Amino acid sequence: MRKPATRAFFYLKDAMLTQLWAVALKFVSNPMTKKTQTKKAQASKTKTSKAPAVKTKKTVKTKKAIKTKKTGRTVKAEKTVKAEKHEFQAEAREVLNLMIHSLYSNREIFLRELVSNASDACDRLRFEALQDASLMGGDSELKIEIEIDEDAGNIVIRDNGIGMSRQDVIENIGTIARSGTKKFLENAAGNKDFDASLIGQFGVGFYSSFIVADKVTLLTRPAGSEVSAGVRWESDGGGEYTLAREDMPAPGTEVILHLREDAKDFLASWSVRSLIQKYSDHIGFPIYMKNQSVAAEDDAEDAEKKSEWEAVNQSSALWTLQKSAISSDEYQSFYKHVSHDFEDALSWTHNHVEGAHNNYTSLLYIPSKAPLDMMMQRDERHGLRLYVKRVFIMDAAEQLLPHYLRFIRGVVDSDDLPLNVSRELLQKNELVGKIRSAVIRRSLDLLKRLAEKESGKYNTFWDQFGNVFKEGLVEDMGNRERIAKLLRFSSTGDAAAEQRVSLADYVSRMPEDQDVIWYVTAENRKAAANSPHLEIFRKKGIEVLLMSDRIDEWAMGYFTEFDGKKLRSIAKGDVDLGGSDEQQDEGEKKDAAKDPVLKRLQGALADDGEEVRASQRLTESASCLVLSEQELALHMQRMLEQAGQAMPSSKPILEINLDHPLVKQLSE
Repeated sequence: MRKPATRAFFYLKDAMLTQLWAVALKFVSNPMTKKTQTKKAQASKTKTSKAPAVKTKKTVKTKKAIKTKKTGRTVKAEKTVKAEKHEFQAEAREVLNLMIHSLYSNREIFLRELVSNASDACDRLRFEALQDASLMGGDSELKIEIEIDEDAGNIVIRDNGIGMSRQDVIENIGTIARSGTKKFLENAAGNKDFDASLIGQFGVGFYSSFIVADKVTLLTRPAGSEVSAGVRWESDGGGEYTLAREDMPAPGTEVILHLREDAKDFLASWSVRSLIQKYSDHIGFPIYMKNQSVAAEDDAEDAEKKSEWEAVNQSSALWTLQKSAISSDEYQSFYKHVSHDFEDALSWTHNHVEGAHNNYTSLLYIPSKAPLDMMMQRDERHGLRLYVKRVFIMDAAEQLLPHYLRFIRGVVDSDDLPLNVSRELLQKNELVGKIRSAVIRRSLDLLKRLAEKESGKYNTFWDQFGNVFKEGLVEDMGNRERIAKLLRFSSTGDAAAEQRVSLADYVSRMPEDQDVIWYVTAENRKAAANSPHLEIFRKKGIEVLLMSDRIDEWAMGYFTEFDGKKLRSIAKGDVDLGGSDEQQDEGEKKDAAKDPVLKRLQGALADDGEEVRASQRLTESASCLVLSEQELALHMQRMLEQAGQAMPSSKPILEINLDHPLVKQLSE
């Protein structure tokens, strides 16, 4: 036991922290009214412990005209009930204001949060029923229903799950940021029969209702209780709520949202269905909505509108199944669903990872055709959908995929990923980094498998995404060697116009005394294949890689070695092909003999070129331009200048073929 002086100190500390919390909230939420400030100041002065905030036990009369859709029962309008008025705990007025206006960036999130809560309730009942089957009450199907009342301007989300008692409502709904799901998970820890598929963790999802609703009514009755054990909770989000007893014929929970005027667009059935398919399509319980259809009898005037409940979600997640239980057609069908692609996927990889604090599933696809805007998607990547326990959170391609793998499509579903409170953003931590690394590794493994075992499919991949994949040479130094083995190029040693030669193929064909991998870059393959710089290499039978993609010049500036062999451009620096001492001596003699010609050209081009010298590259052409090792190729410089980029001034070297007839004529 603490001494009285010690207890007084902690009580005073608590009161001060409460006041500081209230002051801090003023800077991030809307200003309070003077009346509210006075009330809060008085409450702060009288608060002496961590006990719940004051409950105003007033008996107020409220008028109610709510339909409980569960069984079609309608409570009589203008029914007067006795309700207790309570104030939210945790400085609720300011916290609610903060959540409504600042916490969520997209107000459509409210439906995802309420459906997730309903799914949690069904999960909890399923777990409890393992020990007490009577809790199911003869209801064989756990489900969620969503009903729209356009005339009343209401949306109703209903489930037949575990329900809540009066005390549960006070603790879980009347207290901001308290999650009944989180508490349930703590209590169930260590139970071998428990499947921790519950979703809610923060205890604020329910209050997202006030983003779109100016009044929220909650009707609930715990499973296994009497009809009279129902509770009606109601609030306008203004800091107070009312509680009253409610007769409910069946257990479960029903949330009724009276939509604001600016949120009436959510009354459209197609809008709600699209949100369900976007966020909750793979929830483990069926979600039903009414399907409006007209059944005509003998006379068209007697046609009456008939409503039937129909499932609007898949209520299953294909990626959670074992690979052996999924057919290729099912994989392809899911790919088209998740990617909105009309073509079949080229290939896919499906993996389950289980660890102490790292459980996740990934299903990754390689499309068979690149979208038209692939090169424009570098800064706005999309296509990898992140789920947390089968609830869609966000498109996480930017967080889990590097730029060079932005063509990957699929899903990642984790049980442990850290999210911010609104569950819209990933928090950076070690687990996110591990999943990102695993996604990259799985993607590269899939490409390697295609390259080694299904070359036809890999060629298709390279033709569609090779340009993008080469970016990995610069971006991903840790996997540069793996990426390099997957690269493909055109070559003077292969007559095919397509890029089919790997670096390993090139190295395997190199002479024993060759220690350099030679390449040339150009605007297109034809320009590369006809480059004058190739002449001496053709004469000596040395293979040269032909690079004509725009990214090649940039990428090769960072990629300088493969398998212990240097990569060099035949158009930059000096060329040393080895074993050419005699040719070099002969060239030096010719330089001396033709020195007047070289001097005349050097003088004429002094302002435009760095040097004029005799060439060891040329055998047929009269001249060519050569750059230093670190300079960009001329075609790349032109492209950047056209794009408005300022380029540093540079002076190329002019190499002259002294044996060319034109040069000989100049010397005469």
